[in-house]
Amino acid sequence: MAYPKSIRIVDVSPRDGLQNIKQAVSTETKVALINKLELAGVKDIEVASFVSPKWVPQMADAAYVLSALDLNTSTNYAVLTPNAKGFERALACGVKEVAVFSAASESFTKKNTNCTIDESLKRIEDIMRPALDNDIRVRGYVSCVLGCPYDGYISTEKVSYVTKTLIDMGCYEVSLGDTIGIGTPLKAKLMLEEVLKNVSAQQIGLHFHDTRGQALANLLACLEYGIASIDASVAGLGGCPYAKGASGNVSTEDVVYMLHGMGIETGINLEKLAVAGQYITSQIGISNNSRVGNVLG
Repeated sequence: MAYPKSIRIVDVSPRDGLQNIKQAVSTETKVALINKLELAGVKDIEVASFVSPKWVPQMADAAYVLSALDLNTSTNYAVLTPNAKGFERALACGVKEVAVFSAASESFTKKNTNCTIDESLKRIEDIMRPALDNDIRVRGYVSCVLGCPYDGYISTEKVSYVTKTLIDMGCYEVSLGDTIGIGTPLKAKLMLEEVLKNVSAQQIGLHFHDTRGQALANLLACLEYGIASIDASVAGLGGCPYAKGASGNVSTEDVVYMLHGMGIETGINLEKLAVAGQYITSQIGISNNSRVGNVLG
């Protein structure tokens, strides 16, 4: 198999991992988590979301989190911006990368953003122009690429359409999300093969939830195609507030352990990464969902 020699890990725990935690997580705790991820060698971290505090109260302190970080370091801090207003707030904080999102499911898009897929793409276009004008990189997300809690089956052609549209708009990379962790390796490969008809492997990331214990297997199946960017969340934190049954992301510790065992470089110190997972789970009082993190703990 022609696996990549190195893979970029995007740790999304400070945003996607914490957004669904019911108890308030302090700004200081979030910043400490980010610092521990950096200490472990993680160079790409999604740190916050500029979404309405009414809908996601956990992200109300996004500007304060960014103010506590040195945005001129070699670490890439990304923030999620669901609309033009959110982008304006992020821009005022001096961010260098934003993430935007759509979905391959009409019902999910309506539940999540109260619009159709094409309307969501129009909103993204309204963010893309000022972002590129300000030399801000834009990364795209496509949710529900392997199944939807409302629509069930999702056509691979729809996934490919949304992905290519985001790339054509100017996204440097699009992360394909198995939002409810329903995929299996063969389905993941068939979906990816359709996407790769129109988009190069170098423009694709993978964002697989581990709801049914399939995330590592699905990732491994997709790595055969040369994908070299993976989203993960330390301690397996995460979930989607608009997708019933969407439990945590695949844990960063488990992904790194698998990749290092394959001789694939990540630049991450696994023991220090496990410390970050142990820290955040102890701070918020939940169990650590990383098998490797628990072994190292």
